[in-house]
Amino acid sequence: MPNTWDLSPLIRKLQTYIDDQILSGISFVIYKDGQRVGGEELGYADMASGRKMASDTIFRIFSNSKIITTAAAMCCHDEGHFQLDDPLEAYIPSFANLKVLRSNQASSLETEPLRHKPTVRQLLSHSAGFSYGFLMESPVDELYNKARLLDPHSNLAQMVDKLSELPLAYQPGTGFQYSISTDILSRLIEIWSGSRFSEFLQSRIFEPLAMKDTGFYVPENQKHRLSTNYIPINMSDPMAPGLKVMDDSLMGGYLAPRSLESGGGGLVSTLGDYATFFRMLEGLGQIDGQRILSDSAVREMTRNQLPQHVYYKSNTWPMPDTVFGLGVAIKTAPQQGEPEEAINEYHWGGIAGTHSWTAPKAGLTALVFTQRHFGYCHPFSYDFKRMVYEALANH
Repeated sequence: MPNTWDLSPLIRKLQTYIDDQILSGISFVIYKDGQRVGGEELGYADMASGRKMASDTIFRIFSNSKIITTAAAMCCHDEGHFQLDDPLEAYIPSFANLKVLRSNQASSLETEPLRHKPTVRQLLSHSAGFSYGFLMESPVDELYNKARLLDPHSNLAQMVDKLSELPLAYQPGTGFQYSISTDILSRLIEIWSGSRFSEFLQSRIFEPLAMKDTGFYVPENQKHRLSTNYIPINMSDPMAPGLKVMDDSLMGGYLAPRSLESGGGGLVSTLGDYATFFRMLEGLGQIDGQRILSDSAVREMTRNQLPQHVYYKSNTWPMPDTVFGLGVAIKTAPQQGEPEEAINEYHWGGIAGTHSWTAPKAGLTALVFTQRHFGYCHPFSYDFKRMVYEALANH
């Protein structure tokens, strides 16, 4: 379909991030009512070689992996392998011994018994009591880091074994904390399906959707397509000009298989592959006649799952008026410059700048990808979203 939207203001705005040496390059695509209405590749996938950003550039999608993992779990739910309110210990017996950090303990690691057993639903909505480690939002994070829960040389079973010996950060079902929950979910998918996690993703999601460039590593013959990942030269001021290459070895590398198949942050993909996946969600589980999930599974994913008066919260990435479904954040009010149609928009992003969202009321699905660790400052993504809504209004 010809691009009939005027996206020139959006393109000029995104280009300023490249011109100001804040981004190396950026790629985006926009769909309205299932039809592609615009997209562009700007700047460089690798600045040193002058390799341009391209439609088939491969990105580290980090936490965008979580939505794929959640969809895989809901495949298992569609098949009757579990119910959302099942206790985790029904499938991971070592979780029967979990304790929780005593309330109002700012530094002590004194524990108390669980009031309620954490459930699969709570795991999927980051309300089961787990923390993450690297975000340092709880006293238990130091224990997570000491245990090296996300050691790329371990596997999912070993990760869960280590986690079962550590306290929860809060009583299950009483709050929200972005967490290692989706990596636990990866292990549950192995238990439910009897397959290695990567094999399940390949057979149930990637192959049916022809997501041929999505997986846990980039094959040797495709490594020339992997975008270089950058960090600011001045980490104390992430909006200052200047970039340097980030060392992938800290994450275990992306050019060979790793032992730990992290469903929380381990996948690579292309803008096109991930757009197909997101459009499948927009289609309530199907796209081009290929059904991946039941419509009821997608509706469950995209409705609020948090207890009353509990909202998304983070010390590092504030998002006001946001609740959480199963694997996705959900907007309950427009942000500045956004229309009423933004309400119920569901979305998520990755730490290196890969953002995806669907606004059902507006009939919009849009993705914007780059490769740069901002810490948790991704201003380009807010500009992108606001200006996509503006383009819709002006169309």
